[in-house]
This record gives sequence, structure tokens and C-alpha cells, in this order.
Amino acid sequence: MPTLRPTDLAREHGISTQAVRNYERSGFLPPAERTASGYRVYTRVHAAALRAYLALIPAYGHAASGQIMAAVHRSELDHALLVIDRGHGQLLRDRETLASVRAAIEQLTDTSPAAPAGERTIGELAHRLGVTPATLRAWESVGILVPVRDPATGYRTYGASDVRDAELAHLLRRGGYLLEHIASVVQQVRTAGGTDSLAAALTGWQHKLTERGLAMLTASARLSDYLSVRLD
Repeated sequence: MPTLRPTDLAREHGISTQAVRNYERSGFLPPAERTASGYRVYTRVHAAALRAYLALIPAYGHAASGQIMAAVHRSELDHALLVIDRGHGQLLRDRETLASVRAAIEQLTDTSPAAPAGERTIGELAHRLGVTPATLRAWESVGILVPVRDPATGYRTYGASDVRDAELAHLLRRGGYLLEHIASVVQQVRTAGGTDSLAAALTGWQHKLTERGLAMLTASARLSDYLSVRLD
């Protein structure tokens, strides 16, 4: 099998040879053989592995991509597929959340009374979103959430509108928006006035979801190619 140098792998992707060595050390590439003088010797298997790993990153993120490749190299293919499945599940949840937020925006001018407050505790809302109660308190500190307090216990209670605001905040936070920007968008939702910023934010997030979905397709092809090369 023809051999490759670290520089050959690095040049294809515009990365440093040290990055290639780091990826191998972390288990994202299979171990390379060494020459008598200690130099690494790579092959087309390593080249395919690097293509797969770098394609996985925009689809699943650095941490999950590393887990996928490390699992493959431990011959734990089912675990690698489990991590991939979780990524697809998260993308589906993001799409569903986006749809629910858009539906909520369409009802901003609805004059029907909101559902009674106090439907959820801070722990229940945190569990629903997959965040910590501390995160919800941080959102409250910048005005994203304005829960009422139970007069008897002093505990925070969250009604339907609070859940809507929290879901919107969670969506935008995952899109990389700063808390201060999210607070201004949520305030627009509450007042039902000037939704241009909100529409732009939702459109931007939709584009990010589309890009991630396409990245997943590319990553699947690269990973499939790598698995085929490993079996040759």
C-alpha cells in the first residue's frame, strides 16, 4: 500500500502536521506504523479516516466526532452509530422546536387568555429543555424569563407563556445568540410588536439546521468510505 507523510495528509485539508499527529494521538485516526528512525508512516486508510473525522465535525461537533472515530477504532461500531443517532435526534428536536416557536409567534395577537401560571416548577422546565435550573435563573437575570412566585412558598412557577419564552431562548442559544440579544427578541414576542428581529433569527437558525443536515449527509458518505477502506 502506498505510504503518505504527515505533510501529505495535512496539505489536503489545510491543517498543520501537528494537528494530524494530535488526531492520531487522540484516537481519531488509527495508529500509524513507524520507520526505523521513528517517523510516522501513513496510508490511504489514514487519509480516509482524516476525511471522515473532519467531515463529522460540522455535522456533530468536535466532541461527538471524536467519540465516533474513537469508537470505530475500538471496533465498537454500534457505539459509534449510537452517537450518530443522538446527533440526528437532536437535529429533529431542533426542527420541532423551531416549528413550535413559529406556531407560537403566529398566535402572538391571539386575545385568548394564557394558560394558568404555575404549571411547571423550575426543575420540570429545566428537564423539559435539557438544561440546568441555574441556566434558567441566568436567563431570568437578563429578562428572558419572568416567572411568578408562589405566594406561599416563594418558589418560581412557569406557565404556558414562560415555556414558550424558554423554548425560544433555548433555540436561539443553540444558534449562538448572546443572552442580551435573546432577551430583546423574547421581549418583542411578549409585546407582539416589531417581529423583524425574531423573523431574522428564526430564518438564520433554519439555515443552520439545513447546513447541519447537509453536513450529516456528507459525513455519512465520508465515514462509509472510511469503513470500506478499513475492511479492504
